[in-house]
Amino acid sequence: MSLIKSIFPAANRAESANHNTTAGVRPRYDIVANDTSWTLKAFLPGVAKNDLSITDENGVLGIRGERAWKSPKEWTTLHRETGDEAFALSFQHEGRIDVEKIHAEFADGVLTVTLPKAEALKPRKIEIN
Repeated sequence: MSLIKSIFPAANRAESANHNTTAGVRPRYDIVANDTSWTLKAFLPGVAKNDLSITDENGVLGIRGERAWKSPKEWTTLHRETGDEAFALSFQHEGRIDVEKIHAEFADGVLTVTLPKAEALKPRKIEIN
């Protein structure tokens, strides 16, 4: 079992079958953990904040977006490595996240989502009598 799957069960880097997305578009992301939360950082260069959406439904955190860059009229594109395509990432968390406390920020093409662990998963000290 991979470390990511042991920390964040069933972490999937795949497009959802329910969304119109291009199979080749898969944003890079990192997931790190501490005692109280997981932090997901998705690297989304060229994506505008208004073109992003984050949902949580039935134990699945979904991130959807679209990269749409419009070149100025006076430019002639010679080569481009990125396309204007939709993407979707989904992460099954099976109720291990306190969804009411999820926090997301987007700056400089990096989406940072803080996913607080459910109380039952947080480490606690047990007193010995």
